[in-house]
Amino acid sequence: MDDNLLRIFIAATTFAVVIQAGIMIGLYFAVRKSTAKMEALATEVHSKALPAIDTVQSLVVELRPKIETITTNVSESTNLVRNQLARIDATLTDALDRTRLQVIRADELLNRTLDKVEDTTEIVHRTVVSPLRQVNGLMAAVTTGVEVLLGRKRRHSKNGGSGVPQDEMFI
Repeated sequence: MDDNLLRIFIAATTFAVVIQAGIMIGLYFAVRKSTAKMEALATEVHSKALPAIDTVQSLVVELRPKIETITTNVSESTNLVRNQLARIDATLTDALDRTRLQVIRADELLNRTLDKVEDTTEIVHRTVVSPLRQVNGLMAAVTTGVEVLLGRKRRHSKNGGSGVPQDEMFI
């Protein structure tokens, strides 16, 4: 029985080795076919892409100095613009400060002028208008007194000359 068992084991092993050999041969042909396709694709890429890559590389080499010059010019222009903006900012700040100062001075001048006008009005009223009123009242009193003494007091009436004078109607 050992002999039969050994033969069955050898047959199974042989069968397994043959199956493995078949699988290995199938893998070999599949890899060989894939390799042929990859080589064809590589030669196609090599024939089409390399000229484009060479063109791009030569273009980059040719444009590199121009791009560096443009970058340098943009950097210098940015610095100049920044400096000019700083100067404009300083100038506008100074002008704004001066304008603010002038507005303050004009406001103070206007306030002082209005104060002086009020003071002058008060002084004129006190020294001119009040004495004129007093003189006017005094003159009215003297005029009335002279008219009464001379008998020229006018009588105003609506009833044809007889009646009470207008000033005496209201008590």
